[in-house]
Amino acid sequence: MAEIVFKKVSKSFGAIEVIKDVDLTINKGEFMVFVGPSGCGKSTMLRLVSGLESITSGEMTFDGEVINNVIPSKRGIAMVFQSYALYPHMNVYENMAFGMKLAKSNAQAIKKRVESAAELLQIEHLLDRLPKQLSGGQRQRVAIGRAIVRDPRVFLFDEPLSNLDAALRVATRLEIAKLHHNMDNVTMIYVTHDQVEAMTLADRICVLRDGYVEQVGTPSELYEKPNSIFVAGFIGSPKMNFLTGQFAQAHDCATLGIRSEHIVMTDSDVVWSGQIVHAEDVGSDTYLFVDIKADEPLIVRCEGRQVVELGKNVGLKPDAKQLHRFDTDGKPMG
Repeated sequence: MAEIVFKKVSKSFGAIEVIKDVDLTINKGEFMVFVGPSGCGKSTMLRLVSGLESITSGEMTFDGEVINNVIPSKRGIAMVFQSYALYPHMNVYENMAFGMKLAKSNAQAIKKRVESAAELLQIEHLLDRLPKQLSGGQRQRVAIGRAIVRDPRVFLFDEPLSNLDAALRVATRLEIAKLHHNMDNVTMIYVTHDQVEAMTLADRICVLRDGYVEQVGTPSELYEKPNSIFVAGFIGSPKMNFLTGQFAQAHDCATLGIRSEHIVMTDSDVVWSGQIVHAEDVGSDTYLFVDIKADEPLIVRCEGRQVVELGKNVGLKPDAKQLHRFDTDGKPMG
């Protein structure tokens, strides 16, 4: 495993600065997730770690060793892409063994490593098959297995689940989580635009915005104590409710934030009231969209399935201890 440190790292493509003066430490054995909207720089960050892109300015170290000019093959990294990148003419065993063969490893060592990785990923029965004979989820596990076989110090995942359907994403996410627990000697960096993946997989999350690090912390820290409106709105599904105008002024702030699970419908001690304009039944919960004459409907989470009457007027009460107050710059207030 490796401790990876970014020191004032920037990356430009011509006149366009994509990564801007990033300071970040990724601890040994940590599962770090880079998350953010499209174009925020998360994949470029991953490519800087891998060596597929060069650093424009600043310094990156692995265990204290500067690796700015170290070629990718000498960094001890393995990368899993969203496109699988399997060789179509090779069977699963040959795909997984390819890197070790290039490194001139002996056949017995290759066999042992491939079979061990296949067992870990529960794909032993697929070793003789060609990629075209596999499902998307199986192909992704083979791609992960090929990376494991290389015995890397650092594991890099570039949106590995984005090509899978919803059910396969959940199943493969579980495989990656198990992999992290079973390979505690490897530092893992994972790129996604899906904050649910980030919340469920990460030891820590690095939220990126326009090439800057917006916040780094555990999933619970980012969810409960976002350091900006951007993080508050990006982390969590559904996103945090934001209220401005008179609603915020009542709490001496520019923007008031409250998550859907921290609002209850009530007939007494009503703080806000409005009309139910939409409802989403997701099975375990029902999300009500209530028009309280704010900028957009307030989302209220109700446990279980609810009989909803659209157009009904309801009273709402937020949990006063769970209100987030933001100033005019979008930063949290005490």
